Amino acid sequence: MKLAAIDIGSSGARLLISNVLHPSKNSSHVVFKDVEYIRFPLQLGKDVFKKEKIGKKKQLQLLKLFQAFKLVMELHEVEDYMALATSAFREATNGTEIAFWLRRETGINLEIIDGSREAEILNHVIIKQLDDDKNYMHIDVGGGSTELNLYKKHRKIAARSFPIGSVREAAESELPRKQMRTWVEENCQKHFQNEEIIAVGTGGNINKIQAMLNKDSDKTLSQTDIVRILDYLNNFSLEDKINILELNPDRADTIVPATNIYLYAMECAHINKIYVPKLGLKDGMMELLYQRNLKNKPKLASAPLL
Repeated sequence: MKLAAIDIGSSGARLLISNVLHPSKNSSHVVFKDVEYIRFPLQLGKDVFKKEKIGKKKQLQLLKLFQAFKLVMELHEVEDYMALATSAFREATNGTEIAFWLRRETGINLEIIDGSREAEILNHVIIKQLDDDKNYMHIDVGGGSTELNLYKKHRKIAARSFPIGSVREAAESELPRKQMRTWVEENCQKHFQNEEIIAVGTGGNINKIQAMLNKDSDKTLSQTDIVRILDYLNNFSLEDKINILELNPDRADTIVPATNIYLYAMECAHINKIYVPKLGLKDGMMELLYQRNLKNKPKLASAPLL
């Protein structure tokens, strides 16, 4: 079975196509083997967080992307797919209109989801990474929003989405940052008191930080590790991040503000280490797609393309 996940974020647009493998006939365990991954630095947030709508240029880029995604899915003979849009789309005054237009032009149904739904989908894969007897704060930093989820004894006990992201202007984040600190402090005191909490970090920027620290074999980073790489990055201009560090332009533009958000959330909860499993929304979407097909439920509007 081949499944596809389309994730339209505030910074990038992604298409992941995976084969569903069954390593053992006597087990329900499955493996999602990636066969195609496309990421385009669309940066919708650059439009939406300043002008409150998706501009004409971005609309045309979206159309071309969806046309390309459709062709790739057809070439791979994808059996089912899901297409979701997050922060930028849900805040754009013309988001719903553009989603309808894209469906009419390409046949791809794009669902605009809120922060709680985004966190719920991520939960499907994150919870499998957690130990039963430990406390966790999951931090997912995107271009337009940050989702925080608290786990105790393998159970989610609190969650909230904040309009803080790597693409938003820093001035816009001052009040939400205060709200984040209040929420984190109150909930950590209520649920964990003085117990140890481990952070779990998801998002392209924390994955890149891990890679730059050569920590691929060790998925846990210390706060000291992150501060050290942040200090290093701050020595480079945007141009030098691209030309010397060889970061993609959109990553070079967002990696520092995103890293500051991870550090801020960790500081609020007095956490000194973060586990980076290299999972994202698209991985949660794959899990949902598999469950949908496993149960032989009728296909939703985002069914295979004809």
